[in-house]
Amino acid sequence: MNSWVNSAEILGSDLPLELSGTGNRRALLMDALRDAVRSGRLAPGARLPPYRSLAADLGLARNTVADAYAELVVEGWLAARQGSGTRVAERAVPVTPVHRPRTPDRPARPVHDLVQGQPDPSVFPRTAWLASARRALAAAPDEAFGPGDPHGRPELRRALAGYLARVRGVRASPERIVLCSGAAHALRLLADVVGGPWAAEEYGLPFHRELLASHGVGTRPVGVDADGARVDGLTRHDRAVLLTPAHQFPTGGPLHPARRAAVVDWARATGGLVVEDDYDGEFRYDRQPVGAVQGLDPEHVVLVGSVSKSLSPALRIGWMVLPQRLVGPVVDAKGEREQFSSATEQLTLADFVESGAYDKQVRRMRQRHRRRRDQLVAALERRAPHVRVTGIAAGLHAVVELPPGTERSAVRAAAWQGLAVEGLGDYLHPGAGDASGVAGTAHGGGAEVPVRDGLVVGYATPAEAAYPEALDALCRSLPPVTPPPAPPPPPAAP
Repeated sequence: MNSWVNSAEILGSDLPLELSGTGNRRALLMDALRDAVRSGRLAPGARLPPYRSLAADLGLARNTVADAYAELVVEGWLAARQGSGTRVAERAVPVTPVHRPRTPDRPARPVHDLVQGQPDPSVFPRTAWLASARRALAAAPDEAFGPGDPHGRPELRRALAGYLARVRGVRASPERIVLCSGAAHALRLLADVVGGPWAAEEYGLPFHRELLASHGVGTRPVGVDADGARVDGLTRHDRAVLLTPAHQFPTGGPLHPARRAAVVDWARATGGLVVEDDYDGEFRYDRQPVGAVQGLDPEHVVLVGSVSKSLSPALRIGWMVLPQRLVGPVVDAKGEREQFSSATEQLTLADFVESGAYDKQVRRMRQRHRRRRDQLVAALERRAPHVRVTGIAAGLHAVVELPPGTERSAVRAAAWQGLAVEGLGDYLHPGAGDASGVAGTAHGGGAEVPVRDGLVVGYATPAEAAYPEALDALCRSLPPVTPPPAPPPPPAAP
């Protein structure tokens, strides 16, 4: 079946729009509009007719055309602005010559990065770090340049014991701290020593779950809501539970005090272990500091931390604050010598902490990230007031909640805008529901929790000059307000 419309209303010139085929009418219309944009027949900025007019011309239902417009806006082909109608996006798909066809599903190469998890490398404190390195090397004993102790350098363990007690409320002596190359290394060691199975928050890093699985430790999900992990879902069969109590990753929010007490009670009653990933406990903006769960019971909680967010992931320095009974087994699992973290970098970090330079850097980054967070919130309030932003009181990212069923198309639209960003569904445990983030429910310790659609937007990585453009690309990628359904036709006169 073929339907034609003279497109004089679209561009003021003769541009036929063909719907060919017998499939879904909305899909056929979207294909025809994409072809018109790709070929250049619909130029950037060209205004499309109101969806009611185009529906009448094509003999389609108005909702069919409205849905097609909305989907193409999400994909980045069209742009919708209140008061100016729907137009071809200014920075949409590049015009492709007929002899070099390009598939509409191929994203543009990312030029902006709003993926969570990495600070802007340009803000590393090079001068202060170099000063600490000079002091540390000058004061280092000769044995520091020999085979390394798998516990880690005592200078850094002492510095961390004092810092973590002061800033995070951790109760530990230097002897309970074992250094490692980061959170991933810590999880590998704990998996080997503790065994499985583990429970894990239904939203979390897939890399961590895959890492545990590669060491023979399976995970099962526990639900997450506004108060953090629903720890009433833990059982006696769980050997450990992996939590992010300071700021649930990635949905945001601290673990409720009652649940902190409850997870410690579970560990005491069952002999289980709480593994506390303290990945961004230092970055808070609109709330009082939240101490580590480890402070409630050092014999049943392992605190895992690193400098990957506060300084740089390139340093490869992390730590575990361990129950006394696990120190020996974890050190044995590391091996007879330190193979993972440079002794000179450990010495430098020890001086960096002791001199106060680390506190200064954290304060500096906290101010910077808060300013970035505020810019993100303001841009969304101005240009996409129909979306909700959550998880903004702390951390290095926010979650932009989306209408149901729009997450995947928003990620694709971002790719067309040259923006790298991830969907919330990418972090959902595969056992918790539909991992696409489009539908389904997640279970854990009670009632079902609906799986949400959203984007996990990291605001730490872009350089200062590039950040406004990244936010602009994000706003262009978001789904528009769903148009209201057309009113029913008036009843026919008798």
